[in-house]
Amino acid sequence: MSPLLPPRATGPVADVDPTRVKSIMEKVRQIELRIRGLVDTSLAGGYLSAFRGRGIDFDQVREYFPGDEVRTIDWNVTARAGAPFVKQYREERELTLMLLVDVSASGDFGSTQVRKRELAAELACVLAMSATRNNDLVGLIMFSDRIERFVPPAKGRSHALRIVREILGCTPEGRGTDLAAALQLAGSLSHRRAVMFLISDLEVGADREPALDSLRRAARPVGRRHDVLALHVRDPHECALPDVGLLTVEDNETGEVISIDTGRRKVRERFAKISAARAAETKLALRAANIETVEIDTSKPYITVLLQLFARRGRRLR
Repeated sequence: MSPLLPPRATGPVADVDPTRVKSIMEKVRQIELRIRGLVDTSLAGGYLSAFRGRGIDFDQVREYFPGDEVRTIDWNVTARAGAPFVKQYREERELTLMLLVDVSASGDFGSTQVRKRELAAELACVLAMSATRNNDLVGLIMFSDRIERFVPPAKGRSHALRIVREILGCTPEGRGTDLAAALQLAGSLSHRRAVMFLISDLEVGADREPALDSLRRAARPVGRRHDVLALHVRDPHECALPDVGLLTVEDNETGEVISIDTGRRKVRERFAKISAARAAETKLALRAANIETVEIDTSKPYITVLLQLFARRGRRLR
């Protein structure tokens, strides 16, 4: 497992390329324009109902009105005033949303119009803007097989957009994926209960058993203390190979190059079976730590998936 960085670590600073900066800023602007209306009309409200504040605080007492809950009567004030008064409470709303975003080399893959890394940035923006609309703090941990960058939690639209810029502009030093290190760091930095979104393709590398063992150990205490969800970002061709004949593919994380005869049905079926089994194994490790996994397909709209997630969680909290 990668060593943890101190809380104020921000990762390496790359040389500034004006052309690249301009391209990134244009992508950020496009993402904000695309999601602003959705956040304003539905997602922010769904986020609010799905994630509650830390508790209920006493606010004030006021005179009793017919229809008020009898159990809220403050009998001490009532006795002194000679008339019934009730206690009023308010939700301690402020939350911290931590975004754990996978920037490993496998995120550069994309068989559709959008790469996994770009979709991860957009998902992070949607969640950050929804949290910002509800005056919550938002922090960011970007990771590969090491912690690449940490942005401390803060509020505001400009901070939410900074998070998107960081993801799109990140040039990771590592190529692999260490989910355990990201969860361990998030848990060590969040002293109060937080909402955490792990946005990743959930690949753990070729050496799966040690990686899954580390993931289980790291996820268990974080899942107990915090509200953690995993957004599993997948490209459709990672689940099922197209029938395009002999195909040469390279593993972005390991650099391994292999040739696959996709024209053979048995080869495609075996690939799909292995892919499904690997994904199920990782999800099972997360579920054992009380971390729910939600599938996000790069070829399909994700807004409906998020709205369904928020609605489902909102019903549980009623």
